[in-house]
Amino acid sequence: MKPAAFAYERPGTLGEALEALARHGSDARPLAGGQSLVPMLSLRLARPALLVDLGRLAGLDELVVRNGAVEIGAMVRQRRLERDPLVAQHVPVLAAATRYVGHPSIRNRGTLGGSLAHADPSAEYPAVALAVDAEMVVRSARGERTIPARDFFLGPFTTALAEGELLVAIRFPALPAGAGWGVEEIARRHGDFALAGAVAVLERGPDGTCSRASVALFGVATRPLRATAVEQALVGRALDSATLREAAALAADAIDEPLSDVHGSATYRRQITPVVVRRAIEAAAARAGF
Repeated sequence: MKPAAFAYERPGTLGEALEALARHGSDARPLAGGQSLVPMLSLRLARPALLVDLGRLAGLDELVVRNGAVEIGAMVRQRRLERDPLVAQHVPVLAAATRYVGHPSIRNRGTLGGSLAHADPSAEYPAVALAVDAEMVVRSARGERTIPARDFFLGPFTTALAEGELLVAIRFPALPAGAGWGVEEIARRHGDFALAGAVAVLERGPDGTCSRASVALFGVATRPLRATAVEQALVGRALDSATLREAAALAADAIDEPLSDVHGSATYRRQITPVVVRRAIEAAAARAGF
């Protein structure tokens, strides 16, 4: 199937791009790497009147460490996240999650901002953003605002981006020294979207107990979720194997609107969620030195 007819603009500056988005409102769609949008166009699941190609914009492909966070431009390619030494040093969980995203040919074109703005509930990056409390930097012709990750993902393919707004950068707080992390998912084949996935970040306090835990789920509900019951079961405790198993068993309670499709039923997803959570927190606990 061919895409429905659309107009195409390739602005040279961010200001021109924002002006085009403001001028056409909901009829316009920004085009980043195109790894999700182009197939949707071909299947006519998306029919924008205008595509605003972001490929020529300067400044959206920068990656810097600033004020204790790694600030990553929305147009930074996924393949770079997989290999960049700053990401590996400060947000290694992001690099690890990237290796689950499609295949190298997809990651060569796909962008961080494109994946987050697309908000596929089975994608890895939204869960990473939730787990580390990332911030979304959003700009429009009206100005700039910052949206915490916990408020950004509203539902399947739906975010807090307002009409005319563009995600321009993402701030990932640098993980503190000694923090442990884990990313696990179950998919039919490597590179497929996850049927269930989990991202865990743990910190070890001076008394040897868990001082901070964050666990985010993806692929199991209509949006990425924090598994707060799991987190509460970990904090303040020494993380032996029994504690990890008990905490992971609570993961299914976080799923308020379970996904059910041809790839896996809601019941199946509820059953495998504790499995990926246990694997993720076990990996995080090992890296944190528990």
